[in-house]
This record gives sequence, structure tokens and C-alpha cells, in this order.
Amino acid sequence: MPYETVIGLEIHLELQTRSKLFCGCSTTFGNEPNTNCCPVCLGLPGSLPVFNRRAIELAVTAALTLNSKVEGTSRFDRKNYFYPDLPKAYQISQYDHPLAKGGYLELEVDGQTRTIRLERVHLEEEAGKLVHSGESILASDYSLVDYNRAGIPLLEIVTEPNIYSGREARLFLENLRLLLLYSGVSDCKMEEGSLRCDANISLRPPGTKELGTKTEVKNMNSFRAVEQALNYEAQRQEAILASGGKIIQVTCHWDEESKKTTPLRGKEGSSDYRYFPDPDLLPLVLDKSFIDNLAASLPEGPLKRKERFCNQYGLSAGEALIFIENRELGDFFEAAAALYGDSDNLARWVQGDLLFQLRQSNVDIKAIRSELLVELLQMLDSGEINRPVAKEVLAEMVHSGTAPADLVREKDLGRIAAKEQLLPLVEQVAADNPEAVEKLRAGEEKVLAFLVGKVMGLTGGRADPAAVNRFFRELINK
Repeated sequence: MPYETVIGLEIHLELQTRSKLFCGCSTTFGNEPNTNCCPVCLGLPGSLPVFNRRAIELAVTAALTLNSKVEGTSRFDRKNYFYPDLPKAYQISQYDHPLAKGGYLELEVDGQTRTIRLERVHLEEEAGKLVHSGESILASDYSLVDYNRAGIPLLEIVTEPNIYSGREARLFLENLRLLLLYSGVSDCKMEEGSLRCDANISLRPPGTKELGTKTEVKNMNSFRAVEQALNYEAQRQEAILASGGKIIQVTCHWDEESKKTTPLRGKEGSSDYRYFPDPDLLPLVLDKSFIDNLAASLPEGPLKRKERFCNQYGLSAGEALIFIENRELGDFFEAAAALYGDSDNLARWVQGDLLFQLRQSNVDIKAIRSELLVELLQMLDSGEINRPVAKEVLAEMVHSGTAPADLVREKDLGRIAAKEQLLPLVEQVAADNPEAVEKLRAGEEKVLAFLVGKVMGLTGGRADPAAVNRFFRELINK
């Protein structure tokens, strides 16, 4: 019997603030363990939390970007559970009065537009981090705890259960990440834990509305892992149901090496967390003008930017998409396009040779000034240098940051047009190819290109073709 897969996602997003949600500790990633801590984020007796205004601004911006309805009044609760990475034995979160409700994100799946509906968007504080002695929690003898992350502003985005495959979940997350990057609320770095995803997945007979018993899947550290884990878990559940068994509501761990999900523990329900309003925090009340001002200042989104790049610069949808998916590269292109009129040529160089050199040299695009590439292209357009030289100069420019004109002058890479340099080469080629010279004297013009090509080869392509052409004609007319 076939089954329909039903998936709901819980996305946790670290907001891009300099300090934590309720204290002034730094949110800098990579510091020595347990150095970004204080009595507030460690939950020591007598410490009191204070709202971080910037975190609230970013959270509201994210909610508005996701078409959610921001609530004028929301409330913080204590979510009680015991786990080593939670120093207070409770997490300050939001339960029945979240920051925002509803919302949606549209994406294209197999040529069809899908609308993934959201249930809620709420603020909470981040937990600490367990550092396992082995490669995974299952293969470890012990774990150490780093509380640097505890208290960092965290946004939880919960979808409705209206995702129907691992691939759809992956596409949703890729589109969500891009949208949130453009909104500026987070750096969305999965490798640093600032974007994480848990999934609830169940199966049901096609055509039915009632959801089956769900399991939760954790430890998916990439979009690819999300797709693989959910596809595997769907197959695991289907095999259990096909054999007459029942699905047990558990939390599963995704093992990247074995490509399997492993049940870890029973899945908690909301009643297990014993939510109650945090007595140290008043309700969060947002003025309508505060929300309206943030809505009016939302940055240009990726879809609008893609459309603008196609219309303003005449780029194809594929070319524009490369600039959209790599925002810094797109910013570089726009800055260069303001100085250089040929958008097609500029796009080819940025997406081709420049991007190749950046990857080869492991250099960030932010380290390259757009006016340097414009200077290089203008030298190429004017005939001062040829394409092979331009490629050579570009590689050095990316590596050192030196201006193209300076590199051409220092390395003597400019076009050769002087008679004293070219005439000896013309005479040498003529002496080496007497039959071609005689054909040229007899009026066979096509051999001139052959002879000029020989001189170009001797100069590494730097000879001025017009000058070489002229010198050959002078030679045969003597």
C-alpha cells in the first residue's frame, strides 16, 4: 500500500547581533570555550534578563520577510527540561503568545509553484553546545559543554505539515536561507550552527487528512543531509507499516556516515516542558509604528533582484541566478556595472575568469575592488593588452590587489607596436616561410593571416596585428 509523506520543519536561526538576547555577552563565534558567559546567561541566582532591542528588530524583520503577522503583544515563557547544555534547566522561549503567526514562502518544484505555509515565528534563547569525544554522540565516551552559545538570540520558524518529500524540504530550506540572507537577519552558516533544522515526519494513506504518528529527526547538518535523512526515515516508516507494525513517536539521530536514522529517545510533548510565563520578563509590546517602520525598510528580496538584474542589465535568467545565489558577487557586479557599460562582457568576466581566480586563490570577493576589474577590461577594449595578457594580469591582481596598469607596466606586458621591435620578427618569419611570402607577392591575401599569426606566436600574442600587417606589406613591396 502506498503512503504519502508529510513533513513539518522547525528551523532555528541565530540572529546577527553583537550581544546575547538578555545580557551583554559577545556572540562572536570561535572564542575559547566558556569565555562568553556571565551570571545572566548561566542562570546564576539573583541575575535578571534584559531585552536586546536589536534582536527584536531582526526578529520582526524576519517575520515580515516571511509574510507573517507580527503580534502587537507577545510573551516569554520558561520551557523546562534538563539537559547538560542548558545551564538554567529551562529555556526562555515563547509558547502560546509567539512574536508572529502564519506566513508563507513560495518556491518552484518541478515547474510548479508551491506555497509552504508557516505556523509561527518566535524568539527564544540559544542553548549551549556539547562537544563529543567521538565522531558522534553515539560513538562518544563523554561530552564536554561549552556555554558560549547559551543565550544567543534564536529565531524559531515552524512550518505547517505541508511538505511532502525530502527534496521539497531541501528546496524550501535553500530558498529560506537565501531570503533570510537578503533580509540581513543572520549569516545562515550551517557549518557554524547559526542555521539548523529539525523535522517531524509521518506517513498516511493518500487522500486522508489525519496525520500518522510522527517521528522527529535531528542532527542534519546540511541541506543535502536533510533530504537524505527524510527520504530514509520515510522508507523506514513505510517498511514498518507494510509489515503490520506501528510507528512509535521517537526522536531519531541522523548518522551521516551510515546514512541511517537511529531512534534515541521518546519524543516529548508540549506538556512535558511545563511551560509557564517567565516571572522576570514583562510581555513584549510592539507599537504599530515600530512594526510599520521595519516593514517600510525591508531590503530588496532575491526574486525582485533577479527580475531587476534581467531587466536592468539584460542578463539571462541563468546569469542573474548566479548573482542572486552569491550576493557578494552580485554586489561586485553592480558596482562594476556603474563604471563599465558592457554588462554582457562584464558578466562573462565576473562569472567566468574572476570567479575561477577567486576560487583558485581562496580570496573573498570583498577583498577585490570593482574598479580594478573595470580598469582591466577598459585596457583590453582599447587594445592596450590582449586577452591572454588580461587573464595573466587578472590572476596577479586577485592575488596581490595591484592595479592592472601597474602590473602591465612592471611586467612589460603591453601591446608591442614599435617598428624596432616588430620588424626583426617580421623579417625572421619571412625568411623561415619563403613560399608563403611569394604567394603573398602573387596576390594570395589569405597567407597574410598565416604570417601575422607566426609573429603573434613569437610575441605571446602581444604584437599589434595592424602594425605587423603593415610591416609585411612594406617588406614584399621592396
